[in-house]
Amino acid sequence: MKLVYYAIIVLVLVSCKHNSPDSNNHKEGHFSGVFSYKNFSDTIEFDIERDSTGYQVFFTSLEQNANRIPFQNVQVQGDSISFLLQSDYYTYNFKNKWSANFSNLTGTLYVDSIAVPYVLEKDAPNQQNALRSEEISFESNGLQLFGTIWHPVKSFNKGLVLVTSSGNADRSASRAEAILFAKKGYTTFHYDKRGTGNSEGNWEAATMEELLSDDTNALQVFSAKSGIPLSKTGIKGSSQGATKIPYILNELTDLSYGIVVSCPGTTLLESDLNYWKNNNSDALGKDMHEAVNLQRKVFEYIAGTIDKTELEKSIAAEQEKLWFSKIWVPNLEEVQIDTKLNYNPIPYFEKTQQPILIVQGTSDEIIPANSYASIATALEKAKNSHFETVLLEGASHSMNEVAKSDFPYWSKLHPAYIKTLEDWIARVPPSKP
Repeated sequence: MKLVYYAIIVLVLVSCKHNSPDSNNHKEGHFSGVFSYKNFSDTIEFDIERDSTGYQVFFTSLEQNANRIPFQNVQVQGDSISFLLQSDYYTYNFKNKWSANFSNLTGTLYVDSIAVPYVLEKDAPNQQNALRSEEISFESNGLQLFGTIWHPVKSFNKGLVLVTSSGNADRSASRAEAILFAKKGYTTFHYDKRGTGNSEGNWEAATMEELLSDDTNALQVFSAKSGIPLSKTGIKGSSQGATKIPYILNELTDLSYGIVVSCPGTTLLESDLNYWKNNNSDALGKDMHEAVNLQRKVFEYIAGTIDKTELEKSIAAEQEKLWFSKIWVPNLEEVQIDTKLNYNPIPYFEKTQQPILIVQGTSDEIIPANSYASIATALEKAKNSHFETVLLEGASHSMNEVAKSDFPYWSKLHPAYIKTLEDWIARVPPSKP
């Protein structure tokens, strides 16, 4: 009788343990699916994790360049979980319920005055963490720089290195593309340029030649670390990063190809001036020519091609004009001369022999509209027969889609952008042995 009693107790305890909401409910995991609202759709991912302090949830949308953005105000009650994201303009309120034995997450996003339902599915354990990231450091010009190699699950032993661009953005700016191409089988690499992220140095004080030297060093380190030869590696850059591509291809002639996205076909100074013109064209009207002449002198002073006395004389002569308020003039006493503004990629395109893909958006307000044509002309001068130009209708400088959206609360990459790059790479002729 005692044996039967003890057996019943054990069965009850095991049953309670199996059904306990806290012990084996599998609430954690990687959930992904398509978020759709009328003409808008996007693949979104939630990572739900738990430690001793409670639940944390992270948001990923590679087409928004968002990777593991932490949600705020995570609330869990029974089979429900809610959390928030806050932007400069909107609050995104996500309310969810686990279903199908915690294998699905059924939710609704509330933003502004609309509510959008979605269903995300949980990845099986063998699908999670498919990519492997490898953090590396390397020395360049006496500085310690840091980067990440992304290893695909099934590699076909081809590399793609994302070249750094302007400003103080670190490698997080290129993380989404590094992951997207690693998921397609490429071993990818991106890194913090000097003075950003974990890397030592000062990018503002560096010359373009010093930054380019860091880039060529990074490529050689990537090849050594990954075991992928330069002849099976391509490089891609956007904006100022794109202007570096022809220089690097001429320095490392074994590289397989280059991809230039939103690349100015002028000096960086002229590109910055073009952006200023586009921002002020409506306000300046017939005064545009005079105003441009003065704004150009401001940029020339920053670039170190005219001195402060000359600029101050020009400002004094024009400061009573009605249009003067539109001129951007920094504190001249605090200006750090930046010779990078004088850098022009065209002379290097005129010598480039490797295949080149030129991608430009028709809604790019930063670079001159004829940039793609200037680059093509330079490559023709180089007798390069392996280049292609693609104009993406409605794509911005950052390759986001500008077209009118029924869901204007977040932007995403132009739908043809990644596929354009992937299809072109597949057509690149093999490098010479």
